[in-house]
Amino acid sequence: MPTRSLFATQFYDADLGDAALIAELEGACLDLAEADRAGRAWSRDHGYRGYTSYASLNDLPQRDPRFGDLVRHLNRHVAAFASDCAFDLGGRKLKLDSLWVNVMKPGATHSGHIHPHAVVSGTVYIAVPPGSGALKLEDPRLPMLMAAPPRTPDAPEPLRSFVYAEPRAGAVFLWESWLRHEVMPHAGKGERISISFNYR
Repeated sequence: MPTRSLFATQFYDADLGDAALIAELEGACLDLAEADRAGRAWSRDHGYRGYTSYASLNDLPQRDPRFGDLVRHLNRHVAAFASDCAFDLGGRKLKLDSLWVNVMKPGATHSGHIHPHAVVSGTVYIAVPPGSGALKLEDPRLPMLMAAPPRTPDAPEPLRSFVYAEPRAGAVFLWESWLRHEVMPHAGKGERISISFNYR
């Protein structure tokens, strides 16, 4: 084949590997959504349909051992992803920088964004009702494509302008933090629960 692919963007999709912990984390997330008045107020004031601890709590692994157990799992997944990305870390390891809970009600969405000042970002999915919305990933070259024609509907995944990663309970998604992404609208019933995080 004379054509080869260059400048790959890596995306990691694996199971956390601890179904019992996922069940425990569902209760932990719902407890936070009930008890964290500052987080509920921030969510309300910023039009977030549901609850997030993003702006209110920054010590979840120290606050609750269930989150501490989660971080130990995430450290292994992030190390594997860093290896897949061929990062030269100079003998060091990526370290958790932030971790927050999301409890999204039907109709909730999260518009396109990146995660500045981090290396790897990700989400572990705790409860995923049917129709609760995919993670939409955007080709980072879009602003530079100029006169490039659109891709055919059956284009292979590496050639698509947008890729939709469908979440499932227990899944860990990881990507490099500069990759623009968004959460599609929650069109299902019940609450979609996830835990997002950044590593630096």
